[in-house]
Amino acid sequence: VQLQASGGGLVQAGGSLRLSCGASGNILALNAMTWYRQAPGKERELVAGMGSGGRTNYAEFVKGRFTVSRDKAENTEYLRMQMNSLEPEDTAVYYCNVFALTPTRRWDHYWGQGTQVTVSS
Repeated sequence: VQLQASGGGLVQAGGSLRLSCGASGNILALNAMTWYRQAPGKERELVAGMGSGGRTNYAEFVKGRFTVSRDKAENTEYLRMQMNSLEPEDTAVYYCNVFALTPTRRWDHYWGQGTQVTVSS
């Protein structure tokens, strides 16, 4: 399973960014795709995610500001996250996590490499 995250960057407070995570490789099925984030000195926390059926879940601190969606292109499934009204507190490395079934016939969690989001005040 390969996960490729992109879209991070530097933005001013109040600005927007759109993160993308592409999942590809030997994947038989994908269940939940989720964004987590980790700020310096803090634990990794769930931000937002979407199940295979389209059900979403959001952390309280991003409700109304972030929106997740999923789409497919060729052999890759994407999790997108539109982030609006960004705040300095949103500064963190954002990680993509997927729960996938592989030819091993096991469901496992896989992590992407992370993309840095920095929001200046």
